[in-house]
Amino acid sequence: MPNEHDILLRGLETFAELGYDRASVREIGRRLHVSHNFMNDRYGSKSAFWRATVDFAIRSQLGRLQPVDPTASDEDALRQVVTDFYRATLYLPHLARLCVDESSRDTDRLDYLYDHYMAPTLATIKPNIERLTATGRMALMPVDVLFFAVIGPLLGLVQVPLARRLGRPDPASRQQQKATADRLAALVVDGLLATSATDDGEGAR
Repeated sequence: MPNEHDILLRGLETFAELGYDRASVREIGRRLHVSHNFMNDRYGSKSAFWRATVDFAIRSQLGRLQPVDPTASDEDALRQVVTDFYRATLYLPHLARLCVDESSRDTDRLDYLYDHYMAPTLATIKPNIERLTATGRMALMPVDVLFFAVIGPLLGLVQVPLARRLGRPDPASRQQQKATADRLAALVVDGLLATSATDDGEGAR
């Protein structure tokens, strides 16, 4: 019988690779090397097991983020949070893959991810961004644009088959992976800070 950590990790991988609907109770049991009754007996339902795997992944992901130095400038704080977030994704890429998959469907699972993971992650840099935009050091932009500007490049860390076709070493060492994460974070943050405070008429929705 696998331990709780392995159960939740394999469950997360299964949901990320197959999607919620295709990850049948029987298939999950096969991948966990347990009976197909195990999930209902242990967690109550497939949806409860999904939430358990997501909770496990969120704790692991957010637990890797370093506290922001309160004396750091807003620019440096933004850079640290984005870089740490990208680096943390390397250790649990299936959470990002699961989020990408779930983000295309309007479900209670997306609500759960947004309330417990996406919104809290965005909140860690919200005060810095508000000060940066208030002082003109960063353009005011709609929250959805800002979110996708930061989250979008995570695909470069988790869509490994495509990255290989684009020339990434296979297998990439942990050092090479961290270098990729740092480059992506630098591109994002430098781009946000370099953007002038002009407005296209839309304003902050």
